[in-house]
Amino acid sequence: MELLLGIFSAFGLSASAGLNAYIPLLVIGVIAHYFPDTLKLAQPWDLLANPWILILLGVLVIIEMVADKVPAVNHLNDVIQTVVRPAAGAIAFAASAKVITDIHPVLALACGLLMAGTVHVAKAAALRPAVTATTGGAGNVPVSIAEDIVSFATSVLAVVIPVFIGALLIILLALVIWRLWLRADKAETA
Repeated sequence: MELLLGIFSAFGLSASAGLNAYIPLLVIGVIAHYFPDTLKLAQPWDLLANPWILILLGVLVIIEMVADKVPAVNHLNDVIQTVVRPAAGAIAFAASAKVITDIHPVLALACGLLMAGTVHVAKAAALRPAVTATTGGAGNVPVSIAEDIVSFATSVLAVVIPVFIGALLIILLALVIWRLWLRADKAETA
């Protein structure tokens, strides 16, 4: 059961990195630093709890939050974050002490990279262009704020209540399968 909860936690953390690269890393570091009984990081991921790294992550969170809310800069930020967010997702996934001991580190890094990369691509290639096109760019700031809130909430819940993230992942997977089934059924009847 502990392995399954660790996997749920790792997927939740890496998914939130697809929205904001540094929020889940900061959440992991803060929880590991101030509440070591809740989250114990294995080496070398325990560096995330270092006070200097926490300060650096805090600065990076602020920079990304501001850059994501400035028109035109947000698009450049998304291009840069195409590399950073999947890497952060890989680190967030692998940093979970419950997972790293039972899953090969390369597999953990790959899972985190794919999860964060998928969320980032959905955000940068589908969601944001649709919001920009339908609102003339006026909706980008509220959507960016919502993404930051979702990233923070998902990160905290992934560490504190990983079973919630597991249930959410199962529901999302069921919705995707249902939509694919509807499309296939619709194509078959056409």
